Amino acid sequence: MVEDEPAMAEALTWGLKEEGYVVDVAATGEDGLWKARETAHDVIVLDVMLPGLNGYQVCERLREAGVWTPILMLTALDADLDQAEGLDVGADDYLTKPFSYPVLLARLRALTRRRLRARPTALTAAGLRLDPGSRTVSRAGTVLDLSGREVAVLEYLLRNKGRVVSKTELLDHCWDPAYDGDPAVVEVVVHRLRRKVECGGAPAVVRTVRGQGYVIRDDAS
Repeated sequence: MVEDEPAMAEALTWGLKEEGYVVDVAATGEDGLWKARETAHDVIVLDVMLPGLNGYQVCERLREAGVWTPILMLTALDADLDQAEGLDVGADDYLTKPFSYPVLLARLRALTRRRLRARPTALTAAGLRLDPGSRTVSRAGTVLDLSGREVAVLEYLLRNKGRVVSKTELLDHCWDPAYDGDPAVVEVVVHRLRRKVECGGAPAVVRTVRGQGYVIRDDAS
């Protein structure tokens, strides 16, 4: 998120974290451009009126550099020409302030669904179902009681179904950028997640690939 107004940045960060997002914040156009180039993100929320480089310039330079992360421009500039300029320089969506928070969340979900090869509304595997909108998880029709972190890890694994995801990648995408604790926390969360989704003798869903990480496949057994 590139937002220079502290109160807005703080409120959005708090709200998005409550929804299970990991938020990386930049307060200037230059900082936002650098972070977007150096680190992979699932989506970028970009203000227009920023110190230094404005949002249009940041967006344009990212596209010129081959960074195709979905971009949602979130700004008080609501004129038709402002919106047209944002979309023309490469933004994927444009939302004006003041805005409806549920609409913001819905647009972020839509953008993240587009990013990878398949982004269905519900994520499923081996009888397991995760609804990204409501953050609910069920298996064989039974709703499971998962923590926010467990849901985040499960969602990332499901969105990358069939691909081995390393512990480092999970740490980067499911924990705050400022986290500097023990990386073994990933193993702890995955262990708790397995106990909950594989309870009652249900087939294994999250598999360990020794020395590489974790993977979810539909052919659970």
